[in-house]
Amino acid sequence: MFAGLVNIVPYRVLLAVAWLVAAFLFSVIRMRRNEVTHRIRSVFGDSLSEQEVQRVAWISLRNFTFNVVEMMRASRITKKWVNAHVPGFEEQIPRAKELVAKHGGLIFAVPHMGNWDMAGWACSHNGVNIFSIAARQRNPYINAWIMRQREKGIKMLERGGSVLKQVIKNLKSGQVFAILPDVRMSREDLEIPFLGGAANLGRGMAAFAITANVPIVPAVFMRKGWTKHEFVCFDPLYPDPTLDKDVDIMRLTKAVIATIDAAIRRNPEQWFWYNGRWILDPVGKSTKGARKS
Repeated sequence: MFAGLVNIVPYRVLLAVAWLVAAFLFSVIRMRRNEVTHRIRSVFGDSLSEQEVQRVAWISLRNFTFNVVEMMRASRITKKWVNAHVPGFEEQIPRAKELVAKHGGLIFAVPHMGNWDMAGWACSHNGVNIFSIAARQRNPYINAWIMRQREKGIKMLERGGSVLKQVIKNLKSGQVFAILPDVRMSREDLEIPFLGGAANLGRGMAAFAITANVPIVPAVFMRKGWTKHEFVCFDPLYPDPTLDKDVDIMRLTKAVIATIDAAIRRNPEQWFWYNGRWILDPVGKSTKGARKS
């Protein structure tokens, strides 16, 4: 019912309401503010002033509340809307389609920057057959609603036992896989340099690319002001069949994360610093099956 109301109220009015919510959370409730500013300082040290640190923390939270508004209005996002609010996006689509035509599939590595869900909606409404994976939410009703909202522009697979085979099948059939590469794994896997520390990241992205023999394209969405978005697409990275699989997985993952690291350092306010699972937190020593660089 609330999401239905959101779709009636004008877009900018909703963003203004979201701005007020963010301001209340940031300035009054001070939601995780100390924790987040500590994270930012741990990455940037003295290169950012206290005012700049607070600005990064504020815009990161504000952008997230804006993202929630756009999630609720997913049914209102059309090709016309995308091309009006993401200038230049339509001109970048032929490049992605060429890569799919040449290699049979493609992986977009899209980190938690700007509105990362916009990548799926924007691609889908511009003729790209795109899909992604989502973890099941604890509340089944919330889970079903989020899946429905995302599927207004992108096909979603729910994380589970058989989903890995489905990902490979989709990639080999000419589809594009959107994945969030900056997610800390709960079990030890790949130790990757990131934001001045070591992040425990999954091997799935690179393993999918190698198995399906498709390129990985790092890409970021950034919010410009309130209503505009910028899509930045980087050079594709290709599997190397001459390398051992584990070596190539590490190489590809490091290259993607290095690109994302640089993007975050250029625009730190665009990254979601409020993630409950901090990317640089170490995994418990009792966890087994580690593979480190």
